[in-house]
Amino acid sequence: MSRVGKKPIKIPDGVEVRVEGSTLTVKGPKGELRRTFDADMDLAVEDGALFVRRPTDQSRHRALHGLTRSLAANMVTGVSQGFQRSLEIHGVGYRAEARGKNLVFHVGFSHPVEVRAPEGVELDLESPTLVHVRGIDRQKVGQIAAEIRAIRPPEPYKGKGIRYRGEYVRRKAGKATVGGL
Repeated sequence: MSRVGKKPIKIPDGVEVRVEGSTLTVKGPKGELRRTFDADMDLAVEDGALFVRRPTDQSRHRALHGLTRSLAANMVTGVSQGFQRSLEIHGVGYRAEARGKNLVFHVGFSHPVEVRAPEGVELDLESPTLVHVRGIDRQKVGQIAAEIRAIRPPEPYKGKGIRYRGEYVRRKAGKATVGGL
């Protein structure tokens, strides 16, 4: 049995979970998420917990077992607590500014780069060099954070660019000068 797949998902207070066939709907204080899983996976709510069971030990079912359980657990966590990714901007003159719900990044290009917040994701600016991406859908939060980082990934010589908070950027030495020329 999959260690991840067989763990029950505890449903916190204030979260409502409904299973209709292979569709899981989770409603909580932060919002509502709905997802359709593979029809072979059996989802059941018992004793205040959500269980995911697989029908056989086929390779395909074993692979889907842990995945389905992880996705369902992320839905429950998202509607109860939410998810957040933080990004830091490093570099002289590099900064971000808020324009309504969107953010505009000034990161060394000849033009500013505007990032629009999609439905269900909130872009928050704590300071001109610290951005928070928040939402209830873990996949969307991670995707938007990755797209923001891709605007100007950190470079290895001076470390300038946009990086995740706490990300280690491996630094390289610059060119060594050759004496006598």
